[in-house]
Amino acid sequence: MRSQTGRNGNRFLTARHSRAHGLRLLATSAVIALTPLDPASLSPASAQDKTSRLNGTQSFNIPSQPLPGALNAFGRQSGLQVTLAAATSRGVRSNAVSGTLEPQQALAQLLSGTGISYQITGGTAVIGQAASSGDGTAAARAAGATALEPISVFGESGTLGAGEIQISAKDLERTNPASIADVFSGEPGISVGSSLPMSQKVYVHGIEENNLAVTVDGSRQNNKVFHHAGTNLIDPMLLKAVSVDAGVAPADAGPGALGGAIAYETKDARDLLDGDGFGGFVTSSYNFNSDTVTTGIAAYGLHEGLEFLGAFNFGKGHGFTAGNGENVEGTSTDILSGLGKLGYEFDSGDRIEISHERIHDEAPRPYRANAGFVDPGRPWKEPTIRDYILDRQNTVLTYTDSTPEGWWDPKLVLAYSRTELETTVFLDPRFDIAPYAAIGTTESLNGKFENKFSLDIGTIVAGVDFYSDKADLEDAFDPGTEKSRNIGLYAQARIEPWDRMRLSFGGRGDSQKFTGTTGEDWNNSGLSGNVSGEYDLIADVLIAKAGYSHVWAGPTLAENFVVNPRWDYSSGPKPVTADNYNIGLEANYNDFTVEGSVFQTRLDDARAPRFAIARAIETHDVRSTGFEIGGGYSWGDGFFKVKYADIDVEIDGKPADSDIGTYLAAPAGQIITVQAVHTFTDWGITLGADAEIALDYDHVAPGSKPYQSYQVFNAFLEYKPPTRPNLTFRADIKNIFDETYSDRATYGQEFANVVPLYEQGRAFILTARATF
Repeated sequence: MRSQTGRNGNRFLTARHSRAHGLRLLATSAVIALTPLDPASLSPASAQDKTSRLNGTQSFNIPSQPLPGALNAFGRQSGLQVTLAAATSRGVRSNAVSGTLEPQQALAQLLSGTGISYQITGGTAVIGQAASSGDGTAAARAAGATALEPISVFGESGTLGAGEIQISAKDLERTNPASIADVFSGEPGISVGSSLPMSQKVYVHGIEENNLAVTVDGSRQNNKVFHHAGTNLIDPMLLKAVSVDAGVAPADAGPGALGGAIAYETKDARDLLDGDGFGGFVTSSYNFNSDTVTTGIAAYGLHEGLEFLGAFNFGKGHGFTAGNGENVEGTSTDILSGLGKLGYEFDSGDRIEISHERIHDEAPRPYRANAGFVDPGRPWKEPTIRDYILDRQNTVLTYTDSTPEGWWDPKLVLAYSRTELETTVFLDPRFDIAPYAAIGTTESLNGKFENKFSLDIGTIVAGVDFYSDKADLEDAFDPGTEKSRNIGLYAQARIEPWDRMRLSFGGRGDSQKFTGTTGEDWNNSGLSGNVSGEYDLIADVLIAKAGYSHVWAGPTLAENFVVNPRWDYSSGPKPVTADNYNIGLEANYNDFTVEGSVFQTRLDDARAPRFAIARAIETHDVRSTGFEIGGGYSWGDGFFKVKYADIDVEIDGKPADSDIGTYLAAPAGQIITVQAVHTFTDWGITLGADAEIALDYDHVAPGSKPYQSYQVFNAFLEYKPPTRPNLTFRADIKNIFDETYSDRATYGQEFANVVPLYEQGRAFILTARATF
């Protein structure tokens, strides 16, 4: 194994949480949830259930405009999700809507005379195909309208483009994720290395997430702190949705979308309430494997344009036991996260929201937090564990107009993100220097202003964005700082020029100033472009998809813990570029779906510096190729899905390894995922099971060990009492057959001197949740 030269250290904490304490906390939460409550005593809104609140009146102000923009405004003002059939919107102009109305009345007025059917059910407004003349108005047909199978307005809803992955609030509720690895379960093309949330990294088609445009609520994340830690520690309890562009990403996804983009969205009050009122929830879970208790509480409200949300989640517990029965040192839980949002919508429709999200992880971890144990061959002995104090925060100010008029639909985002990691450095004992603390900090001040222009055949988004990123290390002997500032102009069109065809294309130009640890500056600029599309080969049955992008990203910053104030940058770091291709087919027949795609991502001159003076501008070329296939069947109360991905990753023309691939890529191989869920509606019971199967993978560097196969099976049972729909009880069994394994993307599995960080063995998890 080739270990990065960096800083290391050690401090110790003691876990003080017992199994009995955890069980008492879980039981207390359950008792609170079961206590009879008078909903009217909590808030005016909670006196009604979700369905009745949907029938309440709300203020609407939607000017006449092309239908896509009008429905966008209707969705914002009503709080409903809107699904639009593609051919419905082309050439159709809405009626103006103004006044205090029920959502049903407002939508009927908006669509009156268009002959377009609709249906509002379960918090979603489904807009169907245009009816023939003489069918009557939508208002007349409203009560009996039949929702048609939605066909997407490209890139916005419905079917997904090639490489697009959407994880909805419903998906997150079903998986009950405890970490980002759980969020992406069921997606074989996305791997998450490490079993510790604080050292997990996401790989899309084998490409590490720092080569993607990653945002949280629209805020750029620059979190390349330490190669033994993760880059984007996120509490999934706070997430509303996640979208992924694997490979080809649109220009408005942001700068640096070399291998695609990941956008995380957190919850807000409008997702939890359907109208004015107040609410809250409490949830608690207990993991028997690690004696870990996780508890979350939230309160939120809407009142005459004002909205707020406050949520906290905290977890405490011991280290877990792997499938081999051994305790995995340094895997205890000591985490605290929170989310606060405050927004106001003026009578004019102008809406401002400010949010702050923070997560803090502090517990003893393996000496190298992404590996169980590493023998570096040094003459002195290293501690087995040390403290890592990781803190990530994200603040976002957003302005939108909820009553856009045709060509005026603006969005302004100003954001600041920061990640700080503190650990203790141990030097060679021959230097006779006592261990000392070092702190790495990355931060990004970023933002954008864009406008969406609504056309009869689609939309165009155009705007300007910027970032000012900084990577800083506070170290007693080798402090250092790198900076990067960028301004970009972009435009992205999403149109339906002809029946059965949907196109998305755009471009951006970026100008960057890079400052090295020596204070030297280099200026670079470049252009990026993308095009992707869908064509219905057989209407409503067979869809062809394809995409291509060329991305310029400029030189990237080094990680904090390898910056060297004495680096020799020579003529300066090279800009990194990427080319992405994908092509796929999707077939739908009745309730069956079959899909497949092939893809390739190439990164050229991807910077991967090491601490040595001469390695400041070291770069590598990365290539990821492969294909994915999948199929599924859905019925009224459930679904079944199976997917397969075969991904091959090379670095500089050789099989990738997880050390050279730090911040670049990781070996992937062949992965199969299976999911099945069914709900017994009358009983309020949902049963589900899933599996991940990784096949043997021997395309490894000479002298490295091949990757061993593993098979992991999970199941859950969830109960929502029909008479108390605000309560949820859930039991999960993770790793049913006690497999001893590490996720394929976990560091060091191919090296003889590394014991990888194993995933937890069989784990029983009980969860109780009450919503008020």
